[in-house]
Amino acid sequence: MNTGIKCFMFLCIFLCMRVCLCDDYVLDDRGGLGESFDGIGGLSGGGATSRLLVNYDEPFRSQILDYLFKPKFGASLQILKVEIGGDAQTTDGTEPSHMHYEDDENYFRGYEWWLMREAKKRNPNITLIGLPWAFPGWVGNGESWPYSFPDITASYVVSWIIGAKEYHDLDIDYVGIWNERNFDTKYIKILRNTLDKSGLERVKIIASDFLWEPITSAVIADRELSDAVDVLGVHYPGTTTTPKAFKTGKKLWSSEDYSTFNDYVGGGCWARILNQNYVNGKMTATISWNLIASYYDNLPFARDGLMTANEPWSGNYVVESPIWITAHTTQFTEPGWRYLQSVGHFTHGGSYVALTDGNGNLTIITETMTHDHSKCIRPPLPFYNVWAQNVTFNLKGSFADISELQVWYSKFDFVTNKTLLFRNLKPIKVNEGSFSIEFDVDEVYTFTTLRNGQKGSYPDPPPSASFPKNYKDNFDVLEHPHFSEAPNFADQTGVFEYFTNLTDPGPHVFTLRQVVTQRPVTWVADADQTISVIGDYKWQDLTVSCDVYMENGYNDGVFIAVRVGKGGGVVRATKGIFFWVYSYGTYKVTNDLSGTTVLAEGFSGTRANVWYTLTLTVNGTHGSAEVNGYPFWKNEALWMQENGWAAIGTSSFQPAQFDNFAIEAV
Repeated sequence: MNTGIKCFMFLCIFLCMRVCLCDDYVLDDRGGLGESFDGIGGLSGGGATSRLLVNYDEPFRSQILDYLFKPKFGASLQILKVEIGGDAQTTDGTEPSHMHYEDDENYFRGYEWWLMREAKKRNPNITLIGLPWAFPGWVGNGESWPYSFPDITASYVVSWIIGAKEYHDLDIDYVGIWNERNFDTKYIKILRNTLDKSGLERVKIIASDFLWEPITSAVIADRELSDAVDVLGVHYPGTTTTPKAFKTGKKLWSSEDYSTFNDYVGGGCWARILNQNYVNGKMTATISWNLIASYYDNLPFARDGLMTANEPWSGNYVVESPIWITAHTTQFTEPGWRYLQSVGHFTHGGSYVALTDGNGNLTIITETMTHDHSKCIRPPLPFYNVWAQNVTFNLKGSFADISELQVWYSKFDFVTNKTLLFRNLKPIKVNEGSFSIEFDVDEVYTFTTLRNGQKGSYPDPPPSASFPKNYKDNFDVLEHPHFSEAPNFADQTGVFEYFTNLTDPGPHVFTLRQVVTQRPVTWVADADQTISVIGDYKWQDLTVSCDVYMENGYNDGVFIAVRVGKGGGVVRATKGIFFWVYSYGTYKVTNDLSGTTVLAEGFSGTRANVWYTLTLTVNGTHGSAEVNGYPFWKNEALWMQENGWAAIGTSSFQPAQFDNFAIEAV
């Protein structure tokens, strides 16, 4: 057979395949509807993932919030889930508790209250969820188990819900148990009872924010537990559900999902998750971890949010592809809409869902994603081969008279890494209840009767810029927004918050204070020391100075540091250059946070209840350290940690104060 005939035959086979990849799909409500749609959301927390957002100046901060929450503008999120702060490291930092101690209540600590208010301001109907990752030490009464005293734990969580209403007029809709940790049946029942006794019958319980089992079996076996639990919430289900979970009759949610770098790959993964969580697993809500990547890039899971905003000093932020993939669903549905029963996979790859408001409106979302599933989430999504294909939708029942559908379109190009996101195409005509379209691979379409979608936009934000190398903060609360944390400091163990020292009429009235005095009931292995980092991870040569004050007696110690190399759940293993002084009159310089690799040590004369100015300079392979201008360690050789953040901290869980923090380039 000659070459020409071979080429002709292959061309015929290819064209035949293109012609044959065509199927009909019926969308019909006459046989009843599927599950009620509960929404798409984002998770702020787990932990400190929105930390830098509050430090943005206007108008950039409001613009970012609009892209997240404003209906018919950007992601138009329908759910906001936040961490109930527990004073402990929970992935990228610590979030402060509303009750550091048993006799302490403060419902203005941290930024989650503010974030919920801003979300509610933009979308009054947004669903609010709270979930603890960690607990203050007093909740466990010194034990690492919050269920040892379930009444105390339940009262602690319910106080947060009551405080949200009393101080911020926020109605919390759902509350969880303990993120990705074993649940306790007795505690869940007590939590339900405590909510009811507090007049919070409307607040529903999600359990167990981990895996389908053993919570599903427990709910089936225990009628009282079943009555207490409203939603089975799982993390990273890979779009699948267990048959036993269906039998519970509970709402099934992917209460944490995604965890993927928010580039073009992340947007494609998110598109598949949003459709197939329902198609494969009948999950009616999906919540992204995390809401917004607003934490330092070199902390764990950098840029895993729906968008990125981690430069408040420059004002730069990036609206990433997951924002517009979310909009394909959220701008054309509302919680309470119903899925059609006729949803599923296309024969040649991809998936489709359809939802209705029951009043004749119809929204269809399709996706044909092909790229490497292993890059998506934990665990990877099921793999399906996807081909270009012709599809015909046949609208039946109450949709038979629809004559036209609005069309919104996104296209991912994984060869050039370019994307076309959320473009409004010309409407498609529906002829006698049918319309046809040719799908290419890696596309997302929304077909809808609604006409009010919008790809919102603002002028480009300022360009990206490095953290300034010359930086000062005197912690004067009158000069900063009214949040408890100082701008740009990212607590990694312990909690550092503004403090007004009414007993000091001198220069240290307003300070930053480390306030956690007991090891929390932790979610990961917090360090034995407390530490808050700041700045640019690439920093090498600079001078850091800070006034320090040790409040207690013999065992107190504080430090300043440079070239701090790790944060998040591995912060206890971080290296760097740490300059410590102690209340019993000594100092040391170490190469690690644990204080075991000692470069120098000696007598300093420092003691408690006296202010001292510490200065640490690192230049190349040498460093020096001073107390009140006196050099204790001068031009000495370093054990190399080549770069990292600056930091302040304490030698244990103890109160200490910091003032007049300054960074200067060498």
